[in-house]
Amino acid sequence: MMRTRPLKVALLGCGVVGSEVARIMTTHAEDLAARIGAPVELAGVAVRRPAKVREGIDSALVTTDATALVKRGDIDVVVEVIGGIEPARTLITTAFEHGASVVSANKALLAQDGAALHAAAEEHGRDLYYEAAVAGAIPLIRPLRESLAGDKVNRVLGIVNGTTNFILDKMDSTGAGYQEALDEATALGYAEADPTADVEGFDAAAKAAILAGIAFHTRVRLDDVYREGMTEVTSADFASARQMGCTIKLLAICERAADGGSVTARVHPAMIPLSHPLASVRGAYNAVFVESDAAGQLMFYGPGAGGAPTASAVLGDLVAVCRNRLSGATGPGDSAYAQLRVSPMGEVVTRYHISLDVADKPGVLAQVATVFAEHGVSIDTVRQQGKDGEASLVVVTHRASDASLNGVVEALRSLDTVRGVASIMRVEGE
Repeated sequence: MMRTRPLKVALLGCGVVGSEVARIMTTHAEDLAARIGAPVELAGVAVRRPAKVREGIDSALVTTDATALVKRGDIDVVVEVIGGIEPARTLITTAFEHGASVVSANKALLAQDGAALHAAAEEHGRDLYYEAAVAGAIPLIRPLRESLAGDKVNRVLGIVNGTTNFILDKMDSTGAGYQEALDEATALGYAEADPTADVEGFDAAAKAAILAGIAFHTRVRLDDVYREGMTEVTSADFASARQMGCTIKLLAICERAADGGSVTARVHPAMIPLSHPLASVRGAYNAVFVESDAAGQLMFYGPGAGGAPTASAVLGDLVAVCRNRLSGATGPGDSAYAQLRVSPMGEVVTRYHISLDVADKPGVLAQVATVFAEHGVSIDTVRQQGKDGEASLVVVTHRASDASLNGVVEALRSLDTVRGVASIMRVEGE
């Protein structure tokens, strides 16, 4: 039997995502009610610019006083899509204190203060759901928290930022330079006027922190994630990648150490074999590859951003939270029982592609090989091309630690025959 009294929802933010949430709540009201077991009612919308016309939203619901809205004792669920750290953090904790559960899309806040927010939700017996914080419409958080709860996840490897994937895909497919590809992404609306959060990896790093924490049942904060942007990737790097049968992606990589005692989380550009499923992810799409003991290899793919796709994830959480509200239960909370050590980047072991500008004369390769050997880094392949006294030397290593590779690079720069280190890129996905 359906309950007639509606569950009341407060919406914080009514931009690209928030307006889509409100639209879907209105146009799909009957279906949502049938799925939940009670009607859901938009009880208030907090915005910064109340005079703006918002189609389909009763102006009487619009307010600039978000604090007063979340303090109302009749609000069942607060949907937070304003982003940023403050006032979102205070508004969410205030909502818990006044009896509301929360659905959020705020990756930056969850990556920084997820543990404190989960603790506040638990203290007040409320839900905190955030499927929309990572990879837009792609169901990823819930499979990790629930579907794979009985399994052991060992690795999460993914493309979690559509803007950077669009830029790198354009560079790969057309031969465009970084700036040219960025300009096109901006013109098409994929990149913000200030693209720093995307191209320098901040956005992906926040998502990596969330994914690593859930996958490994360990608290991983944004500060624990190694981050390297993609602004230095060049057409020459793509040419080198193609010679290896690879392409280049900005990857979020969360791994459990082989001994199971530690984890790492990192974001950086990497060469990835064309045979790997992530290599075929084109345009502004996202994809995440999950490896676990029992399930094996799983891939989640779809639109990672945009108003309607992200709103889809928000509404999915809203349905789950409302169902919990009706049954008097709460869903999965913070799971950090493992308390694994988060290893620094220096301990990460992977393959490397190093491009050097060297003098074109006998003995150079022997000198370079000696440096690698002295630092315990094994060479897989070497490719050298020379002309007019100068040469390009490309070295691909077997697996080595980041700290060892840093030692190699420092020693190489001290050689008179090495003019410079053109590029260093990790090779993943093998």
